[in-house]
Amino acid sequence: MALHFLKFLLPFTIYIGSLRSFTSHGWVIWLPLLFAWFIIPVMEIFIKPDPKNLSAAEEELAKKNKGYDILLYIVVAAQYFALYLFLDGMKNDALEWHEIIGRIWVMGMLCGVFGINVGHELGHRVNKFEQTLAKALLLTSLYMHFFTEHNKGHHKRVATPEDPSSARYNEPVYLFYFRTIIFSYFSAWHIANDETKKKGKPVLSLYNEMVQFTLIQIALITLIFFVFGWLVTLYFLAAAFIGILLLETVNYIEHYGLQRQSTGDGKYERAMPEHSWNSDHVVGRVMLFELSRHSDHHYLASRKYQILRHHDDSPQMPTGYPGMMILSLFPPAWFYVMNRRIKKLQKKENN
Repeated sequence: MALHFLKFLLPFTIYIGSLRSFTSHGWVIWLPLLFAWFIIPVMEIFIKPDPKNLSAAEEELAKKNKGYDILLYIVVAAQYFALYLFLDGMKNDALEWHEIIGRIWVMGMLCGVFGINVGHELGHRVNKFEQTLAKALLLTSLYMHFFTEHNKGHHKRVATPEDPSSARYNEPVYLFYFRTIIFSYFSAWHIANDETKKKGKPVLSLYNEMVQFTLIQIALITLIFFVFGWLVTLYFLAAAFIGILLLETVNYIEHYGLQRQSTGDGKYERAMPEHSWNSDHVVGRVMLFELSRHSDHHYLASRKYQILRHHDDSPQMPTGYPGMMILSLFPPAWFYVMNRRIKKLQKKENN
């Protein structure tokens, strides 16, 4: 049990492949993308999901095992090393156009899988050290406002019309991108402004978390510009945007078409496991540090990734997150698969 955390070294296979992409040429650059978006989805078609939960004793041991936390801390250092390697390698004038595109997409994948995903996990921790690490990871995708909006906005409004990060029934992912990216950003400012006012401080001051985030992100872009040049800065911005799109695609599949019931006066029933799509497919679970056990995460956001549970009453995805993300990019196919599941859920509730 003490070494069970080592299974979460599996995401580092993509990381090692990414480092090779940043120092190689030709088709090798695309191997991490092939592994993530073809091999893993195919594997999850044939490997059965595992709904088994830890026993009470196993959960207690896992909760106390620092190995799970140390792995996340390592991710922070690894992400910044990869970012430096990417930026330095993109100065190479000998790169072909397809090699440039490949490296940008690989860095974008790291921004999503390592940067935002692990940043999300650490952002739910209560101590300042881990929260600072979360912000540092989100910085690599220029999405630091996610820390504010996700924790103080999304988790309160999930599966309601007020939540920009919850996809609506029959909403294509491409329209969702515009709605969630724009309105989540505005929501983060609204939350941060209110918090600053409650402290009795000016909204446009360093007491405002969003002002801090904005200045830090501008500083990073400026640093990259002066050290690596304008063209590499554009490459970085493109990779960061890909990381953002990966995050928002995950947001799309996690709550698509699910709604909490209104209790009146603008309030809703408590977020329960049935308000998030769940996936117990083992490869995707490990590769994303158990993010796909999303029903339990929203039921109890303070629960660490290694002890997230399966709930029998949570709606189940037909495959893991990588496969579902690809499916979402084809709206007719997505609606065909997921709308039928939603109708079955509604029929079950009515009965």
